[in-house]
Amino acid sequence: MHATAAIISLAPPVVKAGLVDTERIVVDAKISSSGAGAHAPRLDLHPFRTYVIRPYEVVHHRHTAEIEQELSLLINKQVHVAFTPPHAVDLVRGILTTSHTWLTKSVQEPDVWKAIRAMYSNEPFIRIVKDRAGFQRYPDVKYVIGSNLVDIGFEIDTRLNRLVVLAAIDNLMKGASGQAVQAMNVALGFPETTALNQIPLYPV
Repeated sequence: MHATAAIISLAPPVVKAGLVDTERIVVDAKISSSGAGAHAPRLDLHPFRTYVIRPYEVVHHRHTAEIEQELSLLINKQVHVAFTPPHAVDLVRGILTTSHTWLTKSVQEPDVWKAIRAMYSNEPFIRIVKDRAGFQRYPDVKYVIGSNLVDIGFEIDTRLNRLVVLAAIDNLMKGASGQAVQAMNVALGFPETTALNQIPLYPV
């Protein structure tokens, strides 16, 4: 789940050769209670979860290896990721990842747009969310709940030469069952979107 959001959002700037420093990537994640599974520990029951922002497995999280593996395979070079692991938050479903990368050269906003579009222009479940005004300036789990969508956004920090990449998914869909159905569709030759055209459940 965490790995899905992190890999999909980081792949374009990592694949874009020389765009970011592959030795310095930090991923921060916020996860809902349903991410704990059907047999959640006591601290993930809602009486304990309400009004919570609780970090856990602060280092050496098991998903770190998966994120590094898949990003490394994309560029045939070792990528190192510091996964500042999940913060349990007061949500029933959804994951938001915020990834901090450091640019290796001067990059403008159109360069990042091009990198994302070059990789995902034909992907039916990926949306770029970046607006200078309005309610949804960046990805927000509220707008993907109940769907197989991945919302990706970014911002360039010119002061520190940093690229911040964000991704929002529904952990029960794109992070689990939706992703499985999508993979099955591809493997069996069905249209990739079969049984996955649900629009997000908004408002929730």
